Amino acid sequence: MLSNIGNTLIILNILVTLIIIYSSHLSLKNQEVKISKKIYDLSLAQSTISIVTFFVLITGFIVSDFSLITVFQNSHIDKPLFYKISGTWGNHEGSLLLWINVLVLFSYFFLILNKKTLKNYRLSTLIIQNFLIFGFLLFLLINSNPFSLVFPTPNIGLGLNPILQDPALAIHPPLLYIGFVGSSIYFSAALASLITDFKGKLFATSIKLWVSISWVFQTLGIVVGSIWAYYELGWGGFWFWDPVENASLMPWFVMTALMHSLFVLEKRNTLYSWVIVLCLSTFTLSVTGTFLVRSGILNSVHTFANDPSRGLYILLFLSLMIFSSIGIFLKKYKKENYDFNANSKETFILINNWFMAFFLATVLIGTVYPIFTEVIGNIKISVGPPFYNIVILPLVIPFMIFMALAPNIKWIKNSLDNFLPLTIIIISAIFLNVLIINFFKPYSIQSSLITISSLFLIIHTLIDLIKCLKKKVNLDYSRIVSHLGFGLLVFFIGINHNFSIENDFNLKIGEKKIFENYKISFNSVKIEEQKNYKTIIGLFNITNLKDLSQETLKPEIRIYSNPETLTYETSIKSKLSYDLYLTMSNINRSDFYNIKFQKKPFMIWVWISAMMIALGGFMRIFKSEH
Repeated sequence: MLSNIGNTLIILNILVTLIIIYSSHLSLKNQEVKISKKIYDLSLAQSTISIVTFFVLITGFIVSDFSLITVFQNSHIDKPLFYKISGTWGNHEGSLLLWINVLVLFSYFFLILNKKTLKNYRLSTLIIQNFLIFGFLLFLLINSNPFSLVFPTPNIGLGLNPILQDPALAIHPPLLYIGFVGSSIYFSAALASLITDFKGKLFATSIKLWVSISWVFQTLGIVVGSIWAYYELGWGGFWFWDPVENASLMPWFVMTALMHSLFVLEKRNTLYSWVIVLCLSTFTLSVTGTFLVRSGILNSVHTFANDPSRGLYILLFLSLMIFSSIGIFLKKYKKENYDFNANSKETFILINNWFMAFFLATVLIGTVYPIFTEVIGNIKISVGPPFYNIVILPLVIPFMIFMALAPNIKWIKNSLDNFLPLTIIIISAIFLNVLIINFFKPYSIQSSLITISSLFLIIHTLIDLIKCLKKKVNLDYSRIVSHLGFGLLVFFIGINHNFSIENDFNLKIGEKKIFENYKISFNSVKIEEQKNYKTIIGLFNITNLKDLSQETLKPEIRIYSNPETLTYETSIKSKLSYDLYLTMSNINRSDFYNIKFQKKPFMIWVWISAMMIALGGFMRIFKSEH
């Protein structure tokens, strides 16, 4: 029943998409100033059908309709309702349907919210966006149909991967998809701009909202995924330079560069070609990341099952996207003269873009290079944190200096009259770094420079805020919050890295371990039965030998039967100044348990700082003037 409804809706949506393309093409040829009501109705119908299709699949998961192969492979009758629903997008087929929903909704809202822009530009955007929708709908129907039937109908499902049964990971994909797939609308708008010659400030104004929305959700998606990795994977970190993490980070670099470049296009009517390149690159990188994940050529905790046919389809679709967009760009490209004064806001924004381009190139090479070495020379290599730390961290220092200075630089030409305040800020940042070293412990020169530059950004941004509040001038709060958040993020990550305590050891029940002024007492274990798993809960007392304060932590070993999986659940005690982090794992044929203890300074402030960056972008969405 649900299979027939779902398949009918997919086919109907394909037909509506083709009618939108055809009707929009006809409307381009007529002389009417406004877009016909028929196209608005078709776009609304397309959105409605797409949403209903997704809810039909959700219904299949809720009622445990195991006749649907997607439900059978990714759900179980005993699974909690929340994870039944989130299981809808916790697999390839369901997540692809979510992807299409985002494509369709952005198409509809762009159409209805940009009524003041040129008719041909909006229609051309709609046509290109619907070609993307058609391509993914075809992929869904032919290769990845979530409504395919399984015969005979099973009585029980295989279950969802236990590490995906988590609240943070339930909301992580939708957030990331709004960021990833939301970039499709300014990919389509950029090509439409080239085709219709709709340029300058009007073009910048038409897409800046969509760039901000996708950037905010991409940022939130990355942060929520990082929080999940911190407490769920049991490694104690929050970023591992995993290839799929990198796939989400690469479009973020381009979105950030694009957001800043739009300021120049809007204020100075220049950088148009560069803005087009960034618009095209963002969605292209999003689809590239999708190809890497869906094809199974990456080895990651995030990747879906290996399916070469899926990878081939996305590769062909990606190639068609790239060559078509390059062809249109080269055909319409007109050379621009970027003759900016070295000491101007335009130049500083370009410097921001150069940094983003460098970070992007580094992450892209680190992600893709191991694939080439394996394909060409059958040599398996791993590119991990040491590579990224060596290449990226030194550049973070000047990046934050420019980030602090740029907002106060004037357009066209800046005066050189602010050396004294900058000197005072630099001395203050150095002094604070010396205090940290004296009160705690010394760290490397590179760490000191990163701390100083982050403090420079923090202090400079706070001074900007105080100045503007005193003078009561028009203040860009969104920029203040995001830049302050970034400075705090780098500062707290540096402190966290340099002052973390880690120890890995084996204990029996009743034993103790003393190190670094901490005593770990392994008191007992107990076994509990939950709805869809059995859990072994350890009881540990953590005593600080300096002040004799005590905390109780209860890490778990969970045994899932559907599918048969063992997971190790972290116990974390979060305070404003530090996290206590404990995991335990069983050692086969032994009374010993492997214990991993970590003290992570200011961990909660890492998350708060990251959320501040997203908050700044969210504030920009509602800002009337930029």
